Amino acid sequence: MKTISFAVPCYNSEEYMDICIESLLACGDDVEILIVDDGSSDGTAAKADAWQKAHPDIIRAIHKENGGHGSAVNAGLANASGIYFKVVDSDDWLDVRSTEEVMSYLRAQAEFQDPVDMVIANYVYEKVHEDSRTEMHYRNVFPERREFGWAEVGSFNHSQYLLMHSVIYRTELLRDMGLTLPEHCFYVDNIFVYEPLPHVRTMYYIDVPMYRYLIGREDQSVNERVMMRRIDQHLKVARQMIDDVDVMSLEPRRLRKYMESYLSMMMCIASVFLRMRNTDEDDQKLDDLWKHLKETDSALYRRVRTNVLNLGTNLPTEVGRRLGLGGYHLAQRLFHFN
Repeated sequence: MKTISFAVPCYNSEEYMDICIESLLACGDDVEILIVDDGSSDGTAAKADAWQKAHPDIIRAIHKENGGHGSAVNAGLANASGIYFKVVDSDDWLDVRSTEEVMSYLRAQAEFQDPVDMVIANYVYEKVHEDSRTEMHYRNVFPERREFGWAEVGSFNHSQYLLMHSVIYRTELLRDMGLTLPEHCFYVDNIFVYEPLPHVRTMYYIDVPMYRYLIGREDQSVNERVMMRRIDQHLKVARQMIDDVDVMSLEPRRLRKYMESYLSMMMCIASVFLRMRNTDEDDQKLDDLWKHLKETDSALYRRVRTNVLNLGTNLPTEVGRRLGLGGYHLAQRLFHFN
């Protein structure tokens, strides 16, 4: 059995996927690289097959009809044979030196009957066109280099969340909980780092900048203009997160608090971008989303609504809109995302 399966969702990734795959090959012979060609129309499929031919014991090419990022992750998970599972987007890569340390820990865990559920490392925003990088860490949140549970987790800052880039899950945990991401929908990585967490009992944090997240391409889903166009998909994801997790029943309190904070961030993003579009229809969509949360869990609604992230964005008229946009653009400058 492989130590870890890396799923690499690829859609028209011919120009940049090699850097990603080369960084994964450097992890050793005990890894599995699943290149998931999600119905590409360029040379991605042929390149995936060539990689498999060159490294048949490590790389598998999976070809499927286009179904979006979530569908590609689902296909990767369904085919994974590793004890652990990680998604690495085809335009990103792993830092070799940092990953050596992570792999050493994963190999040790593979010898145990009950390996740790989730391993966490840092990620780095690699800002394209600016030659700048910002490392996002969790030193103030997690104990370092020992196993721990949610009761020992510290306080996250408002800019600090577990993202797809920072987590490695035990594969069977994801399968046992029945994780399935929506197809033909962007922003499903939020579900990937939200819904499994109540099932995570044991964690381990390694303070190294493992994941390199390339950001700034014009066609990226997190690009501001792209998010404006795809706001309905963000709303779909937010609704699923509301429906699928009973946050207020979660124990311990630290887990409940984190899940509440993450949902607050999702609602804040919805508010900001719908206010940016600034139409009567978008105002109604925002009202409907908040109404859905209130009808699903009124106690959670009150806590999310009064979260500091949402206090300004929910003020009526132009004042709330300007506060929301100002906060969003300040966060862009501070944390160097799109």
